[in-house]
Parts: sequence; structure tokens; C-alpha cells
Amino acid sequence: MIQRRAVAASLAAALAAGIALPRAAAAAAADWQRSLGYPTGRGPNGNWTDKDYRIGNYSGGFEAMFRARPIAAPAQASPLVVASADNLKAFAPVAASAADYLKAWPVTGLLVARKGQVLLESYQFDRKPEMRMTSWSMAKSVTSLLLGICLDRGLIRSMDDTPQMYVEDLKGTLHGGIALRHLANMSSGAAILHDRDNPTIYPRAFSGGNTDLEAVVRGWNAVQEPPGTRYNYNELCPLTIGMVIRQITGKPLAAFCEEVLWQPLGAEGDASWLCDSKGKEFNCIGFGARLRDWARLGQLIAQNGAIEGRQVVSKKWIDECSSWSAADAQGRHGTAMRYFGYKYFFWHPKPDGSWMMMNGHHGQRVLVDRVTQTVLVQTAVDAEGLWQAQLLQLFSAATKLGLAV
Repeated sequence: MIQRRAVAASLAAALAAGIALPRAAAAAAADWQRSLGYPTGRGPNGNWTDKDYRIGNYSGGFEAMFRARPIAAPAQASPLVVASADNLKAFAPVAASAADYLKAWPVTGLLVARKGQVLLESYQFDRKPEMRMTSWSMAKSVTSLLLGICLDRGLIRSMDDTPQMYVEDLKGTLHGGIALRHLANMSSGAAILHDRDNPTIYPRAFSGGNTDLEAVVRGWNAVQEPPGTRYNYNELCPLTIGMVIRQITGKPLAAFCEEVLWQPLGAEGDASWLCDSKGKEFNCIGFGARLRDWARLGQLIAQNGAIEGRQVVSKKWIDECSSWSAADAQGRHGTAMRYFGYKYFFWHPKPDGSWMMMNGHHGQRVLVDRVTQTVLVQTAVDAEGLWQAQLLQLFSAATKLGLAV
């Protein structure tokens, strides 16, 4: 979740600035339980996001705490190689600033690549490349790619269709009658507030003892305004679309993802998706993957849905996710948020849609520049401070480099 007030104060200046970054070493000074080997589990009060357990939990620990479905990687990974010596030399000024950035903030992994060449890959807090890094809400963007594939294959006719046209259990419910377009744009019109209502939604849909996310979606029927009126970020929108994808494919989201996305992508490691007690993927969060495979997802987007000659998701869908019609006006940059736009579970730091961003709680990010095909991946364990403006500043500098690729 973006800290909107802090970002609003510094974002525009950061994007226009150079790459000399202010230091904030205090933000990374916490021990994060290094002396205990970065443990996993719940805190003393049962808190599964307790700070003392985040390093371990956010890099695979959740899979031992919650039910999770595996997503198998193919036998052969798609290329993602260390850049040429010339490109690494050209990238050196950004790498130096990235080193300062890493010292300043509690980042577990940072990777920058362009056109399949890795310019920077760094891990902190004893994290390793083979570890699966939790996505938090970056999982929503994975859901978007699966939704686009469903449209490409004719499993969904139109984004103006409603979920109840595909899911019998949603007939007569609020979320069953909202167009897929408005759900994917976080403008359902439901009476819901993300910060206020998540403490109710999460124990019932995911983190409690006997959870049922579909029952939560069916039971949330309070209306605030007509659908499409206003951007209002919440978890029930992607959960509803997850129900549709499971129904029309006849498969768990993880199995469908493995077949149509993870295997064609050429991922190098298995992924996982956390589930409720009934084995339904809690697809508003919970997707775990290696840093390099998050970079491959970014590369897929940068290359208009294609990788290694395979069109995994259509260019039409990527274009749809980065442009706004009159029907999506509530998500435009400057309308949804002052410094961000939103479209189909992707964030947009630029008004023209040329930068697409996956955004996750506590500092998870995948940034994609479609023009230069530059990709940045970050995983982290805290969102306090002005780190995001600095991260965007780093990414902007990386996109401006004239590399020989």
C-alpha cells in the first residue's frame, strides 16, 4: 500500500532530479532478528506480519504458516543473463546510488534489467536468489495477466460482463452484478475502506482458523455509490475476479497460472500462491516467486506480452492495462491519485501509461518502462519513510541510460 501523503510531497521532484540520494540509514538500522537467524512464524500476539518475523516470513515463511498451492517452473528457463561489460560500465553511476539506497532502507532484494540483461542484482539480510519473495499486492497484477489471457482465449467475452454471468454463486450479490471493468479498476462502488475493513476481511477470508474468501465476497453487499464512480482500492475486487477465473477455467488459479503463464514465461523457479482454508487462492496477495522471476514478469510486460517468441498474453491486453477510455476515467493519473493512475490492477507513475508498476505492501515493487524495456524489482519489509520517491528516482536514471542492447 502506497503512503500517499509522503509520496505526494516528494515524487515530482524525485523524478526530475539526478541520482544523488539522501541517506536514511536509521530506516535500515533495526536488527530484524538477525541474531536469531531471521525466524518465521507469528509474533507474541499472534500477528503474522510482526516486524521481528518479516525477513523470514516474506521470503518463504508464510508457506509453512498457511495453505499454499505450488506453481511448477518449466524444465528450461528463459534467458536472463548478466549484462555485457560495456553495459555494466555505463550502469555504474546508478549502481553506486543503488548501493547507498540499499544501505538506507530495509530492502531484501533489488534487481534492475533491460531486455533480458541483468544490470544489478543484490540481496540483503542473508536472503538468497533461490528464495521465493512474497508479493503482497503484486499478486493483483498477476491476476490481471491471467484475466487478460482469459479474454484472449474467449473465456470471457467482455470486460463489461458481470461476474454473475459466469459464477452461479454470485447471482444476486453486490459483487456479482458489478462489471469486470469496474472491479479491475478498483471502482466497485461497494461501501468498503481498505484500512478500516481489512482487519475484518483478512481473519475471515485468509488468516483465521476456518477461512472462506468466497463467502466473504458473497456476504459484502453494502453500497456506497454506483460502480465506476470513484477509485477505491480494496481486496474484494480482485477476489471476485479470482472467483470468475476459477469458474471459467475449471482449475485453481495456481494450476491455470502454471499452464498459461509460469511455464510459457520460462520461470527458473517454482512459485506458490497462498490460499484460504478451502484451498482457494487469496489472490489479492500471496504470490511468492524468485526475484529473477518477478523480473521475467516485468520483462513480459515490457515486451508487450511476448517472451522468447511466445505471445503469452496479448499486446492488446498490455495496451488496455496502460490506457484509459471514458469508461475508465476514474482511474486516470491525477484522478485516481494525485501522482498515480490505476488500470486493471496495475499502477501508473506516469500520465502516459509508459511506466507500469506492480505494487505490494511494505515495499514490494516491479517497475516497467515499456519504452526502453527497463525493469526494476524490489522486495522489502517496511514502507516507512520516503524510500519510494528515491526508488522511482533510481528507476528514472536507469531508463535514461543509453545501453548497447
